[in-house]
Amino acid sequence: MEKKPNILFMMTDQQRFDTIRALGNKIIYTPNLDFLVHRGLSFTNAYSTCPVCIPSRYTIRTGCEPPTTRSFFNARSIPAKGQAKTMEQRCGVYIAKRMKQLGYRTFGIGKFHSIPWDEDLGYEIQMHSEELYATPEQRKRDAYASFLHREHPEYDHLEMLMGERTEMYYMPQMSAQPAECTVEGWAAQQAVEQIGIDDGRPFFGFISFIGPHPPFAPPIPFNRMYNPDKMSNPICGKIEIDHMDQLIPMEKDLIWAEDINNPHARVLKARYYGEISYIDWCIGKILGAVNSRKDAGNTLICFFSDHGDHLGDHHAWQKESFFEASCRIPFLLSWPNRIQKNKRRHELICLTDLFGIATHAAGETEIREGVDVLGIIEKSAKPREFLIGYYGLPGTFQFKIMVRDTKWKYIFLANGGMEQVFDLENDPDELNNLAIEEKHIARRMREIALKSCQHPGVRDALKGKDFRIFPFKKWVWHGERVYQFDLSRGIKKFPEKPEDALNDWLKDKHQGRFIDQKIQKHNGTG
Repeated sequence: MEKKPNILFMMTDQQRFDTIRALGNKIIYTPNLDFLVHRGLSFTNAYSTCPVCIPSRYTIRTGCEPPTTRSFFNARSIPAKGQAKTMEQRCGVYIAKRMKQLGYRTFGIGKFHSIPWDEDLGYEIQMHSEELYATPEQRKRDAYASFLHREHPEYDHLEMLMGERTEMYYMPQMSAQPAECTVEGWAAQQAVEQIGIDDGRPFFGFISFIGPHPPFAPPIPFNRMYNPDKMSNPICGKIEIDHMDQLIPMEKDLIWAEDINNPHARVLKARYYGEISYIDWCIGKILGAVNSRKDAGNTLICFFSDHGDHLGDHHAWQKESFFEASCRIPFLLSWPNRIQKNKRRHELICLTDLFGIATHAAGETEIREGVDVLGIIEKSAKPREFLIGYYGLPGTFQFKIMVRDTKWKYIFLANGGMEQVFDLENDPDELNNLAIEEKHIARRMREIALKSCQHPGVRDALKGKDFRIFPFKKWVWHGERVYQFDLSRGIKKFPEKPEDALNDWLKDKHQGRFIDQKIQKHNGTG
């Protein structure tokens, strides 16, 4: 009898579905992701059912959808009336705990984006590399930040270890660290070490890269791999369709992305591709560690991202919409001893299905709210007929819901009660809203959406037998911005006066202050 397989999940953050060379992108260089394409199956209709960082990760670790996790946006989840208080009481134990129960050695490395940040997720070995640190203690306890402090103190002065944020969020950057010392390089090395351990148990490993989430700051030489003049411009439709979801213009304004033009967008795409090629290089190291094991053929590998990035498509940046650029993801599954190689699959799957993939491979199938992907491959389970996505707290104007079948996509927006219907077979770029022309499609898919909202965790989205609709609220910018500075060092915002930024910095630099005073006196300004 064959032993239980090793299981390795590798996730990137904010990587679009269309960024792998072997799957059709002829500009990008991804030899190791291409290797995974040839090693197994590529699912071309894979989705994040709540396309933003925290909710997507809870669907992965629980195998449950947002109505059960109650995670609909980047905030702490609050159970609905009648639901159990804690996430694991509502959903069941997290995936790492379940795999340990099934006899696996478990390790998790990278960005977990849980609430609280140090939540016990059940890994025997867990090494954090979060993007921001709220306190000095968190920075000290973060595995990557402490690694730099200990092994490379020459970079310890950096406030933002993965590139500058705030007004620089969508500005092209270069990593301040060399390729071996970035957070992705560190994660790959930790993964190599964990994969090399053999204690007699199969391993379940979860590697969560921070990139290519902005800021786009690949290290040398990946920062100069792509010529912006060879990048394509964003694909945009009519503004009344693209911005029907008013979260899109709001997010642009909040992160200084309101006036990104085509030349700027092409430069950003070049750096974004550089990030992906760099992560691909890191993945190559991990694959080398897997292939060096005697049981490489009995190692299931699944590569995916948590969601995509608009990259200017639909006059949008960031994620959190149900346009394909935001919610559709790459999803590669391989297991040489059991799965066919270099095949494309077109079933509708999502991140929720990962729980079932891991437990099925371990011999104790537990799909929870997903589908049995390995069972579908083995023809012992049925694929889903449609996929449902949720975003925004039910019962508020921010709530929206998507229904996707093999041809059509339907989106309902509580803000104004608006609808979108896209024919993805004939309009893959989602430029033509057919909600009026295809009323029967809209009606059928709306009924599916309404039925899904009978779940206690999303019932507040309803008013009677229909959706709760709010008067249309148009986003009007009043100067609001999101500030993302180093809170662990007490930096919260820009200074009121430019010279205020120097106060703390110059505390121990008396000579610098003396020179300033001398210059002022010489110029007659002191």
